Amino acid sequence: MRPVRGAARCAIAALALAGTAWVARAVWHIRLAVAGQPASGPLDQGDGVHRPPNALEDSYHLVASVGSAVTAVCVIVFLLWLDRMRDNAKALSGTDPRYGYPWLWLGWILPVVNLWIPRGVVADVHRSVFPERRLPAVVNWWWGLWLAGLAGGVGIIYSDDTDEVIARAYSGVLPLLAADLVIVVAAGAAALMIHTLTTAQREHVAGRAY
Repeated sequence: MRPVRGAARCAIAALALAGTAWVARAVWHIRLAVAGQPASGPLDQGDGVHRPPNALEDSYHLVASVGSAVTAVCVIVFLLWLDRMRDNAKALSGTDPRYGYPWLWLGWILPVVNLWIPRGVVADVHRSVFPERRLPAVVNWWWGLWLAGLAGGVGIIYSDDTDEVIARAYSGVLPLLAADLVIVVAAGAAALMIHTLTTAQREHVAGRAY
């Protein structure tokens, strides 16, 4: 059996940092909205012409870059925790995971299938060991919030570049703030999910004296 307590703590800490990073992004979205678009117009002025960013816009680029880096690290730490949980679930249940190892990573980045495979991988960790139990509700809350955050266009895999997000903050900040809030809450739900699934598995292992 692979130890999971330390991996769970690292994942929860990483989620806390990622949530903080997204709160910072939300603060900068508000600052941009309050400041308003400069008289010189948007950063992308068309025909390949870009004006130099002002100090606030430049600082947002920094906040966004740091936030993206922290979020990427969070994803890696989360998947390392999930990998350990999958291995333990296989040992406890004696059955292979529903989704093969490549899907642990590819399921997040391949279009269309990334709408359900990551949740399926997580759910399988619990169901394979506890087939008689209902899936903890926090798993569905986490996944629903995660998808809602991605739909806001500012998730890990988003269509707008930083300059376009700045333009959105100037023209209508409320959808951005809603997406920020959803992702922060999703991070909290993910942390609770990690705690719930890890505790259940560790108690099961202790009961079987592994």
